[in-house]
Parts: sequence; structure tokens; C-alpha cells
Amino acid sequence: MRLETFADSPRPKVLVILHQEHSSPGRVGQELIKRGFALDIRKPRFGDTLPETMAGHAGAVIFGGPMSANDPDAYVHREIDWIKVPLCEEVPFLGICLGAQMMVKQLGGTVAGHRDGLVEIGYYPLRPTEAGKALMNWPDKAYQWHSEGFDKPAGCELLATNPTYPNQAIRYGSNAYGIQFHPELTHSMLVRWTTRGAPRMALPGAQQRRDHFAGRYVYDLAVRRWLDSFLDLWIGRADGKHVHCIAAE
Repeated sequence: MRLETFADSPRPKVLVILHQEHSSPGRVGQELIKRGFALDIRKPRFGDTLPETMAGHAGAVIFGGPMSANDPDAYVHREIDWIKVPLCEEVPFLGICLGAQMMVKQLGGTVAGHRDGLVEIGYYPLRPTEAGKALMNWPDKAYQWHSEGFDKPAGCELLATNPTYPNQAIRYGSNAYGIQFHPELTHSMLVRWTTRGAPRMALPGAQQRRDHFAGRYVYDLAVRRWLDSFLDLWIGRADGKHVHCIAAE
């Protein structure tokens, strides 16, 4: 699917923040377009600016990347500081992995590695809390690629947990979410990540490449269904209607 961007369309826009030259919003971007939105893709790391207000956007998503929310780079600090814009204006915000960690930093929380040096690279359990169960059905496992996690700042509600990194999904207010896992993952992204990131599979707790593909075969349909339910809850459709569908990539 071609990703229709801000320059192409008068559709309501979702701001998409990416962190690498060839990063993609993947399935999240595809599903937002199916719901009638256009993607305003920006990469502050490479000089793109961020809006002073969300008045021109229906929501915002900050995706992951190999950097840390604790890094001293100016663009990292700019993004963390900018997150107060959608939070204060109460516009739908989603942070995925690094994006979630940035939201936590903006809210005064901390981001750190596991005390035993464990990482999550592959498919790992998700256990919804009672609050999470009340919102939607969750997959038994979801795809992860991180060596740091986040705590739960004051004012945040825990929605999902697991044994290694206990804060897997949080909500702040009514429409700001941070998730540690990667529902945006497509098959082509899985191939690319496990090829370029192969050395990381030697880290403590990481799964081997074959297990990544086996996990996708078992759990991906449930992840897709979760994403559909989540997007209904988080942003709905550009026309205000809701629709549930599972379409081929």
C-alpha cells in the first residue's frame, strides 16, 4: 500500500514522527490511511520542525528507533519537550517503544535498562490489567525490540504488563497512550530488522531470528485485531464512523 502523505491530500492529518532515514510507520500508517487520514511524516532528527499546536492535526504518533530517550542529542530533547503540546491540548497521542519512553520522560518518569541486563527482542507475553481488559482484547504475545523500559509516572494508568518489563502499556488522561511493543510491524519490516539487527540477538533474553518468524505466524492475527480495536478507541475514523476489518498487507 502506498502511504498517502500530507502533501498529497486534504484529508485530516495524523502527525507521524520517525527516527531513521528509511523508517516506515508500517501497519499503523496503513491502517490510519484506511480510516481516512493522511500522514504528515516528519523526522526531527534530520531537521524537520514540529508544530506549535495540534490545531491542524487529528492526532500524533511517535515511533521507535535505536536511540535512547536518555540520549543527550538536541532532537531527542526537542521531541520530549514537544510532547507537552498534544498532552496539554488533549489531542490523541500514541508513543510506540521510544515514543512511549519519550512520553514518560515528558511526564517526569524514568527510562532505564533491566537490572539484569535483559532485553526483549522477539515475541514476549502481554498481560492486560483489569483496566486494560475493560478496553479491548489483548494478544497473548506481541513483538518487542528494546533494551530499556519505562516506569509509570503519576497520573498514568497501567493497561498491560509482563514479567520482564512490567510497564508494557500505559494511558495518560483519556487519549494519550504509551506502548512498549510494536503493532506496526509488517513482514518486510521483520525481515529488515532481523537482518540489520542480527548482532542484537546475542544479547541476554533475546530470541533467535527463526523464533521471530515463528512468533509472527502464531500471534500476528491477534496483534492485528488488537490494533484495529485500539485505533477505534484512540482515534476512530476521519469521517467519525467506525469499522472493523482485517485486510491483507
